[in-house]
Amino acid sequence: MIPFDQLTAIALSLLFLVVTFVPMEKMFPAKKGQPVFRPQWRLDLIYFLGQNLLWLGLVFWTLDHFEHWLDPFIAPGFRAAVAQQPWWLQAIEVVLLSDFLVYWAHRLQHRVEFLWQFHKVHHSAEHLDWLAAHREHPLDTLYTIGIINLPAFILGFPLEMLTGLIAFRSVWAIYIHSNVRLNLGYLGLLLGSPEPHHWHHDKDRDAGNYANICPLMDVLFGTHTNPGHEPASFWNKGGLVAKLFGTDVLVQTEQKGAVNKWLNEKTDRKRYHIFLSSVPSQTKYPCKWWTKTLFPKR
Repeated sequence: MIPFDQLTAIALSLLFLVVTFVPMEKMFPAKKGQPVFRPQWRLDLIYFLGQNLLWLGLVFWTLDHFEHWLDPFIAPGFRAAVAQQPWWLQAIEVVLLSDFLVYWAHRLQHRVEFLWQFHKVHHSAEHLDWLAAHREHPLDTLYTIGIINLPAFILGFPLEMLTGLIAFRSVWAIYIHSNVRLNLGYLGLLLGSPEPHHWHHDKDRDAGNYANICPLMDVLFGTHTNPGHEPASFWNKGGLVAKLFGTDVLVQTEQKGAVNKWLNEKTDRKRYHIFLSSVPSQTKYPCKWWTKTLFPKR
């Protein structure tokens, strides 16, 4: 049973994001005319609920577990000295450390095929907005949040100070995926923005812009790019959108021909059942179908 307080917090979080980002996307759209309820929005809503109901709890349980497991390897005096620094210095150190680590971790996700198998779920979105930011494989979420936060926990930065930074980083990660185009001026040199991150989601798997909060790491390591306009389209290589009970879902690439053939033969398009005989046998099993739907193979 999910605690009522947790459900309330998730509902309030969703309400905050809707009230914040939907008006911004309408007033300052990067891609004009993109509707709020664009294709695959239901799928991304499932990812949002999955992250908040299940995956983030697993992530923070893992972080807490490994923090204590690694305690003997870090001198208590060092951890105490880190915690006694001024809060503003701790904030700068945490941002620089986590941005450096997540930059290289993110580059590895695009270069190492094993990591890419999980990370490409995030890049399967054909339409970017605040809700698409939540489309992540659970192991990809664990990898990214672990890289960003675990070293800071281990080194002794107080969790109370990190909580605000974690919340800010989460909201900013949603912002850079949003369908928004705003000129931040000089602030754009310190904080990432949707424009360059949308180019990260370009069809080129190695398009650059791997940094998290600050574009400094991309500038330093030569991977920053910003042509000044939106990409024509986003990655989603080999993806196919089909319907299941009126909901857009993704189907693995090798099923594309069979599903297309089956859909073309149907006259009643109100309800599409992907587990019929024209689709390969592995999709007849609900658990396997659900896995392939949420974590599509590309």
